[in-house]
Amino acid sequence: MANKKRRRRPQRPTGATQGPGRASNGDAASSGRPQQQNRPRADRQVRKEQARAAREAAMRRQRRRDTVRRFVLSVIVAAVVVVAFTWFTRVGGANPFPAAAADAAKAAGCSGVQTPAGSAPGGQHLASGATYAYPEEPATSGPHDPSPLSDPPAVYTTMPPETQLVHNLEHAFVNIYYRPDGDGALPQAAIDALTQVANGDTKHHVILTPHTSLPAGVGLAVTAWNKLLTCPSTVTASQATTIAKGFMTSFECTSNAPEPKASGGC
Repeated sequence: MANKKRRRRPQRPTGATQGPGRASNGDAASSGRPQQQNRPRADRQVRKEQARAAREAAMRRQRRRDTVRRFVLSVIVAAVVVVAFTWFTRVGGANPFPAAAADAAKAAGCSGVQTPAGSAPGGQHLASGATYAYPEEPATSGPHDPSPLSDPPAVYTTMPPETQLVHNLEHAFVNIYYRPDGDGALPQAAIDALTQVANGDTKHHVILTPHTSLPAGVGLAVTAWNKLLTCPSTVTASQATTIAKGFMTSFECTSNAPEPKASGGC
């Protein structure tokens, strides 16, 4: 029996389809190339988005830092302004009454420095031009006219309204009162000496005036806000000068008064 020749299975051409739904190696390679080409583009886009997000986050952080910095700076500036204003407008408290003035008052038979009222708040204004009966004379505090006396003059020959004089005391003035005539009147030599004191005051916060309602036995009264020293008419010109200047040293333009910066000069 003749040997039968084994039939050779015909070879399929390269790239031919190997069956339904199957692709040759060449087709698979060609179909993968567009995906590989798109992947770097997608990666670049992702990196761009990440970089943009990072920049925006950095900008937000910077804006927050700038806001905080501006706020802190504004607080510092405000504090500096307050400190500077306080420094330049500050007024010290009352000073001790000088020993020389205390000695002169004692030698002249005057009282010591008194504080007539237990409480003396400021800002109690009456109606303009209204009168007021003060419980003690001379008045050193209490309700007063809304308008103080202007300065100058520092020396009056006729007593102004006491309600205005009290307003000046509220502005840290020293008011010097004397009995102008009658029994117990202050000697003219003492009045002349006190006139020089009032006119020579560089702060312009001293008033000298006669007073029509001084208590009996008082020829001279030196006052500041809620402060009083009284002397008999036998006080000498030298003693009166020393006492008045001592009062000015202690109380003129000080925070002993409620409104020491309300008028110029202090």
